Amino acid sequence: MEIAVIGGGSWGTTLADMLAREGHRVRIWAREPEVVESINRERINSLFLPEAPLAEGLTARGEIADTLRRVELVISAVPSHAVREISSLVFAALGGATPLVVSVSKGLEEDTLKPMTEVMAETLPGLPAVALSGPSFANEVYRRHPTAVVVAGQDMDAAETAQRVFSTSYFRVYTSRDPYGVQLAGALKNVIAIAAGVLGGLGMGHNTRAALITRGLAEMTRLGQALGCDPMTFGGLAGMGDLILTASGPQSRNRSLGEELGRGRSLADIMGERRTVAEGVRTTRAAVVLSQKVGAELPIAQEVGNVLFEGKDLKRAISDLMERELKPEHWQ
Repeated sequence: MEIAVIGGGSWGTTLADMLAREGHRVRIWAREPEVVESINRERINSLFLPEAPLAEGLTARGEIADTLRRVELVISAVPSHAVREISSLVFAALGGATPLVVSVSKGLEEDTLKPMTEVMAETLPGLPAVALSGPSFANEVYRRHPTAVVVAGQDMDAAETAQRVFSTSYFRVYTSRDPYGVQLAGALKNVIAIAAGVLGGLGMGHNTRAALITRGLAEMTRLGQALGCDPMTFGGLAGMGDLILTASGPQSRNRSLGEELGRGRSLADIMGERRTVAEGVRTTRAAVVLSQKVGAELPIAQEVGNVLFEGKDLKRAISDLMERELKPEHWQ
């Protein structure tokens, strides 16, 4: 199969390598010239996936039209804030072709609050699109660690096609009919991961983290139900699975950002030093606005927003969460 990966970050590169090793013909489009050059000359992504030799035959391009020639499947792996711009360019370059599109970006569009497949319904009209999400650190997938994810779409034929293409002996893919829930879960878990990092940076222990993950999952599910998603989605790979990974794993960009906040650094300083994107910062704004629109209470996300954007003291935010009105564990 001819496959184009749009986005040369660590996740896009890892998926491209995996699929190329499975016998597909894969090309990566990257915005960064140094990524294109290092993949083509050295068979490595020196910027985003260093010390990871890539499959023979995997190539990179700096032009979208060249990347999409004769393509049968497109993987959208750009940061969520760039999806509308880049997918519009993809549509123009396809020239009427209708490949299957698989979104692997985790986030909500900040202005519209839409998940990526809904953005693509506007920018890639007429193309089948599904979302792939779940607990999957790129470097562990690259090292063939057994991983399970979920691919979701309203068109189950499209979802099952993606399932077959992506499944390998170490990368197991399940299907779901709840694309909104899968994408909402994949976005919201990053907000909770920032909070988990803050707790770690402050030196707090396992009790606190366990409480945060559990109540964070409750928030994610509450918002999802208010938006018409299947609550079971949030107990699956895209929800609980990815939340556990991102809130606990040291490789998590969102958790590490929170840790630096917990150690006293400012958000501006942290973001100024990073080339990779911590999607949870943008998602926090979107989550708070969404919760206000549908009347779903998200106390953790609200306090993360207060810390990120209002400069609230970290320990005050934790105290305010702990001293809220007492409630039953399960409430709407």
